[in-house]
Amino acid sequence: MPLPGSVLIIVENLPLPFDRRVWMEATTLRAAGWEVSIICPTGKGFETHHEVLEGVHIYRHDLPAEGQGLSGYVREYASAVRSQFRLARRIWRKRTFDVVHICNPPDLLFLVAAWYKVFHGARVIFDQHDIMPELYEAKFRRRDWGYAVTRVAERLTFATADVVISTNESYRNIALTRGRKRPAEVFVVRSAPDLQRFCPTQPETGFRRGRPHLVGYVGVMGPQEGLDHLLRAVDRIVRVNGREDISFMLIGDGPSRASLRKMTHALGLDDYVEFAGRVPDEELIRRLCSSDLCVNPDPKNPFNDASSMNKILEYMSLGKPIVQFDLKEGRRSAADASVYAVPNDDADLAQKIMSCVDDPDACAAMGRAGARRMSEELGWRQQAPRLLQAYDALPDKPGRMRS
Repeated sequence: MPLPGSVLIIVENLPLPFDRRVWMEATTLRAAGWEVSIICPTGKGFETHHEVLEGVHIYRHDLPAEGQGLSGYVREYASAVRSQFRLARRIWRKRTFDVVHICNPPDLLFLVAAWYKVFHGARVIFDQHDIMPELYEAKFRRRDWGYAVTRVAERLTFATADVVISTNESYRNIALTRGRKRPAEVFVVRSAPDLQRFCPTQPETGFRRGRPHLVGYVGVMGPQEGLDHLLRAVDRIVRVNGREDISFMLIGDGPSRASLRKMTHALGLDDYVEFAGRVPDEELIRRLCSSDLCVNPDPKNPFNDASSMNKILEYMSLGKPIVQFDLKEGRRSAADASVYAVPNDDADLAQKIMSCVDDPDACAAMGRAGARRMSEELGWRQQAPRLLQAYDALPDKPGRMRS
């Protein structure tokens, strides 16, 4: 069993410590005796290029504006890879690292990991946050040369990794089949909040915008998140069903935010839908705790059906009842904490939201079921030992890359 050493964590899509999953992993490793360095992008509120938080060294690099379309993603990823190599070299000169822990998306981080594995003997952990071929298909709605590239990159990432950490059983199965990993090399570590930090507060009426009911959402605003389904459901609630007693609060940011705001305006829903933007954790918790229920409008597709969404576990941690489309991993996560609409059916999503708003007793029961499930099964207290087990499974000496 390897003794704690030094680990370099690389994440590209979010800054640290804003990326809650990676930050909990980093602080858990630090508490277990590992020396931890992180490479990540800058972001709003996280502009400092180097700082030390809770004993973790964070190195941030600038990125071009978030890509839209293939050319935008190519520019973003090329810039990120250059910065990752530059910062990894800088960190290596100060403190050599024994492990490179890469967190997708995208599946290009194996380039840095493979370099340090082949030429410096580092071991590699692949932290499988997303399944990139399915994510590509969900974003661009096609299987073309770009999809083929993601399959190759995924294969090389798995081949580079000595150990894989998956967020759920569906992802673990992909690691075992497409990734050709052995069962002893793949560990499920869910993206669960730390319940000591992510805990309920008293609701505040100010977020309701003068209405008796509030529905909350938090998450990335991209083409695959289904917020267009939610806006059409809101339109049915207000226009078809004549419900003017429900406000909707959308927390988060992403490449689709501007188009979603235009859609909201075109539907005449500006007074009902608030775009709160990306907010600090303390405000996020206050806002969600002020909601009667929370919603996840991710549509059914191969990516969403196999993915565990952070927002679901965050809602459950705060004791919030959930309305979502009936997806495999969404149901596995939420169980009795949610009601499930017919996949991709805006009318049924609207009906489920109204039914929950009108049945506070059922909502309270769902909220209690979710909080209990998080406390007993899915919280970070149960996940942290699995992370350390994955590190314990690393070979004493780097293995050869599997073909």
